[in-house]
Amino acid sequence: MNAGHGAASAPGVPNTGYELVVRNARVATASDVFDTDIGVIGGRIAALARGLPPGAREIDAAGRWVLPGGVDAHCHLAQKTGDGSVMADDFLSGTRSAACGGTTTVIPFAAQLKGESLVQAVRDYHAVADGQACVDYAFHMIVSDATPRVTEEELPALIDQGYTSFKIYMTYDDLKLDDRQILDVLYAARRHGAMTMIHAESSDCIAWLAERMLAEGLDTPPYHALSRPPVAEREATHRAISLAELLDTPILIVHVSGPDAIEQIRWAQTRGLRIYAETCPQYLFLTAADLEGDLLHGARCICSPPPRDEAAQQAVWNGLANGTFQVFSSDHAPFRFEGAGGKKPQGEHTPFNHVPNGIPGLETRLALLFSEGVLAGRLDITEFVALTATRPARLYGLYPRKGTIAIGADADMVVWDTGAARVIRNADLHHNVDYTPYEGRTVHAWPAITLSRGQVVYADGVFQGRAGHGRFLACERPEPARPRRAARRHAPWLAALSRMDPIAQAPSGGKAGRE
Repeated sequence: MNAGHGAASAPGVPNTGYELVVRNARVATASDVFDTDIGVIGGRIAALARGLPPGAREIDAAGRWVLPGGVDAHCHLAQKTGDGSVMADDFLSGTRSAACGGTTTVIPFAAQLKGESLVQAVRDYHAVADGQACVDYAFHMIVSDATPRVTEEELPALIDQGYTSFKIYMTYDDLKLDDRQILDVLYAARRHGAMTMIHAESSDCIAWLAERMLAEGLDTPPYHALSRPPVAEREATHRAISLAELLDTPILIVHVSGPDAIEQIRWAQTRGLRIYAETCPQYLFLTAADLEGDLLHGARCICSPPPRDEAAQQAVWNGLANGTFQVFSSDHAPFRFEGAGGKKPQGEHTPFNHVPNGIPGLETRLALLFSEGVLAGRLDITEFVALTATRPARLYGLYPRKGTIAIGADADMVVWDTGAARVIRNADLHHNVDYTPYEGRTVHAWPAITLSRGQVVYADGVFQGRAGHGRFLACERPEPARPRRAARRHAPWLAALSRMDPIAQAPSGGKAGRE
């Protein structure tokens, strides 16, 4: 490592207790911008001040941006599937890719398959993760079988153990819940203080359209987008919001693609409902046109909801700038284009409804948004930090340990290079996927150094981490998941359900205990 980018030792310097000092940093948090040195002890930030005494190791940031390590709160690694497809990234390759893109915390999914115990799904996921991760990680859960045992026994116990968020689906036959089941899950989330993420698309609308398209032989990738129109996302988003309002339960709508769903979310937020929202790079940098091409070329960009058009891209940019969105995640869902278990399970003529949904994006998420958001003048640097690190940490019970540069926080930091153009090439990336949908795109920001708990895991274009460095993080019950305090005024019908009241009326900041 050279003196400008790497961590240099300080021979002959008295031991001040600082394991590392990052000097001349231009720091941005979600609320402030300031110049400082950063002292690290025991993997945590111990001092923020100019002119700190020497450390055992030193990094000269030379006035460059030093930002909190990214928190990617929506990515899929080594996740079980029910259709024979295989995730290309496990915890080793996925977290290696994350580190090289400036992400120091990932939250992938322990997925319950129908008929399976949720507790067992979490145990199985630990078995594939333990000892493999290069950066720190937590788990969301996926609830696909909301039996009374799951909602009344397993979920509360798992929430107590630090698994305080879960995802539910309104589409996909092997994952979706009906409205009654969604209410059961939201009820459990409300009573026990967890955050519920919802994939909001109308399953029946999509199935009706897809069946008729396929019957007419319209089975190539562009018809994937046409079978999942904005109205299907809008209807499900409105329904999810309504179910959440019925129980006065906060929810987070994931991977929002365009103005139809954004309008529903904004409407709910202006009514004072605790509705949070996430979007992803594919809705800023891809359009439905990227699904076109010969045979299955467009399968590389099949994801759900699908990319829309340029007007939808602008609506998403507007939502990032005006606060509608709280989170910018990758939704990294890595399937190889070639080979078994990938995007072509039936060969070159695989119908769109059999192409595994998802695209890679863990390593490129931050650079794309920094370049086209901050450097292009669409976002303030503080909003960039909020969207990519601070708010996801808050929403999922990891703040202030993660998501900020502050005394006591983990020393997860990224020194950014913003002075030169860089062309995204899959050959330069560190995931285990054989393509990137952003191939050939030029960005003007890329991590120079990534630090995970004070250890250099990436510098000067070279991965320097190791499997097993990453630690599992048990999450606190997130404050944003708390119902509003005045439940009886907002939803008087809840007064009849006395078991729901203790959490809604508990003092702010208290933990939601089991009843």
